[in-house]
Amino acid sequence: MAERVLHFDVLVIGAGPAGLAAARAAVSQGVRVGVVDMQPRTGGQVWRSDVHSGAPADARALLQQVAGNASITVLTRTQILLAQPGWLLADGPTGTLQLHYAALVLATGARELLLPFPGWTLPGVTGAGAAQALAKQGWPLAGKRVLVAGSGPLLLASAATLQRHGAHVLGIHEQTSPAALRQFALQLWRWPGKAAQAVALRLQLRAVAYRAGSMVIAAHGDTQLREVELAGPSGRTRLACDQLAVGYGLVPNTELAQLLGCQLQAYGAHQQVQVDALLRTSVTQIFAAGEVCGIGGRDCALIEGAMAGHMAADAPEAALRLQPRRHAARAFADLLQQQFALDPRIRTLAQADTLICRCEDVPLAALDSFNDARDAKLVSRCGMGACQGRICGAALAELGRCPPDLSTDAGRRPPLFPVRLAALADSFTSDSQGKHP
Repeated sequence: MAERVLHFDVLVIGAGPAGLAAARAAVSQGVRVGVVDMQPRTGGQVWRSDVHSGAPADARALLQQVAGNASITVLTRTQILLAQPGWLLADGPTGTLQLHYAALVLATGARELLLPFPGWTLPGVTGAGAAQALAKQGWPLAGKRVLVAGSGPLLLASAATLQRHGAHVLGIHEQTSPAALRQFALQLWRWPGKAAQAVALRLQLRAVAYRAGSMVIAAHGDTQLREVELAGPSGRTRLACDQLAVGYGLVPNTELAQLLGCQLQAYGAHQQVQVDALLRTSVTQIFAAGEVCGIGGRDCALIEGAMAGHMAADAPEAALRLQPRRHAARAFADLLQQQFALDPRIRTLAQADTLICRCEDVPLAALDSFNDARDAKLVSRCGMGACQGRICGAALAELGRCPPDLSTDAGRRPPLFPVRLAALADSFTSDSQGKHP
């Protein structure tokens, strides 16, 4: 299949809130915009369409504005394979694409942080965000007993979605302490919109118990989850359930930024793209917005996306006008990170025989002698499976075993995702014809 070549003034990677806001802002400056996302629909994880109700109401206007603009080309089911200065090679439904750009906006979002504990690989155990996504896509939940646990506001949103789709939510177990939770609630008045969202979600879940200072320490079952073991202020307890949805927040997706040579900086135990006050990365004409710059939530992503879109379209004055709103949104993100910091005990739950790399069946004991991710990979194959270390790498970093390398030459190599052989064949054929440098 022949390789297509497309040219854009501004190319946006990611079609979540940040990416869509960037596209709308850039096109308002009269430029040609391309938007690339590996999902079948735009909206990202936070605005994933629901089989029953479609896209969320607050997302529809932006989705329609992007979809209906003739100057915006949206490429879904398309993933980036490799990067060269000024262009990216992508694989889409019709074959490989050369995507050339004058300016690039990275809005690659984040993924869920999953931490290992005994039994976390049992069927019936998923991430809290993953459970929400599955429910929206029609996962049968009617009458299922579901326990939601972990940390952060995502737990409320996940529980509300699961309940709406027929699940019997047994409880929400938040690991942060009651004192930290009270401090968080007392400061919500500074963000009235966030306070209203929290109240609305809690009202939807008013019949569901919410336990602070309570954490999952093990899941039990034979070939299926049967019980969850919890530790809380009153001691340990076991609860029978059919599904466990457990998540500990989000981790920025920095792989493409690293491949492009953008400077990273520490984000807790993880990494984020380093940007200046106008969202410029360390690489000329590459901007970043949203969760890839540090977890900030939907509202922050929308503001930063608009700023990055204006900057990419060479309209810094428009971006500057949004800076006060960005500062307020980032202040809320800082509060979340502070008040929902992980209890250190969570990092000690994995036992010697607990699988860390689920793709390659690597237990914790096999990694005891390593503190470098590359060495661990070469010897144990940890991180060499289908997810390419996105799950186990983040877990090991959080456990303090293999901290991420923040350098721009830390060994990130293409392709970034598993790729079809046909796509590689297209690339090599084009290369032999002199299309690639």
